[in-house]
Amino acid sequence: MYKLKTFPRILFFIGSAILLVVLSQPIWRIELDAPQYPEGLILKIHADKLAGDVDVVNGLNHYIGMRTLHAEDFIEFVALPYIILFFAFLGLLFAYLNNRKLLYTWLGLFATFAVLAMIDFWRWEYDYGHNLDPSAAIQIPGMAYQPPLIGFKQLLNFGAYSVPDIGGWIFISSGLMILWASIIEWRGVLKIKNGVAILLTLVLFFTSACNSSPKPLKMGKDLCIHCKMTLTDARFGAELVTKKGKVFIFDDIACLKAYMSNEIIDAKIIKDIYFINFMNRNDFINAETAFFLKSESLKSPMGSNIAAFADIEHIKKVSTDFPGESLLWKDIDNQE
Repeated sequence: MYKLKTFPRILFFIGSAILLVVLSQPIWRIELDAPQYPEGLILKIHADKLAGDVDVVNGLNHYIGMRTLHAEDFIEFVALPYIILFFAFLGLLFAYLNNRKLLYTWLGLFATFAVLAMIDFWRWEYDYGHNLDPSAAIQIPGMAYQPPLIGFKQLLNFGAYSVPDIGGWIFISSGLMILWASIIEWRGVLKIKNGVAILLTLVLFFTSACNSSPKPLKMGKDLCIHCKMTLTDARFGAELVTKKGKVFIFDDIACLKAYMSNEIIDAKIIKDIYFINFMNRNDFINAETAFFLKSESLKSPMGSNIAAFADIEHIKKVSTDFPGESLLWKDIDNQE
């Protein structure tokens, strides 16, 4: 019997065990963005249910002739929890039995299931996006509403994003861990430290995928959500991140304030606000920890003439070129 090396066996155990977490986390998410829904709509697909803005999406689907979504209509929500448990416990058993052939068998079964699951998901999206009610209120000849399998697709005035959620990233991490264990066993010459590096990379990747954080600004491409102007000066950029992880981009603190004060977005859904560090255009600063300088010499894109700094000492350094008033976010946030 061909026994597993220690490190691949550990990977096999961990990769199998973390699948149990998938039962309590959303596996996939479909986000719908439109001007009338600034925060966006989200459908979260769990192993046994649908969650998120299901009722709102069903209401919109009614107008274009799509069938309403109900978990009880999908046999997948009955079978999937058992399939996840099967792979988790089978992997733990095979790792305990410590046999290389069993490792390859598990990986082959898991890969087959992953492919079949994506085919089934595509078939489900196709069916709901193409089989429309001919008596629907809104009808556009030749138009289908199938969301993307993964990535982005424009559907009328809605932008549809289809991506893995926490449970999906766990699935991917599990498969990659055990794939790496199989490669180590197959080649038999890879160093343990390389395996550790890959494992740490997977952990960091999974952690970053689950965090809501600002995204790099693209000068000349990104548009300010408020004034619709193209970003041209990164020094004054700002981003608002919601609790659902959606990012709104602004070219000036004036646009950010106007967007918030006009009640376009509910303050209760705001998670964080970030500003570009005036001294480092690749660095974001949280509004609560930033220091601000208001100076008529700054000449920001929309006339706020306010820049953010990571340290009060940095403001002192530029005060000769930009004389003005030092502020904190609470001072700006309370201004009308």
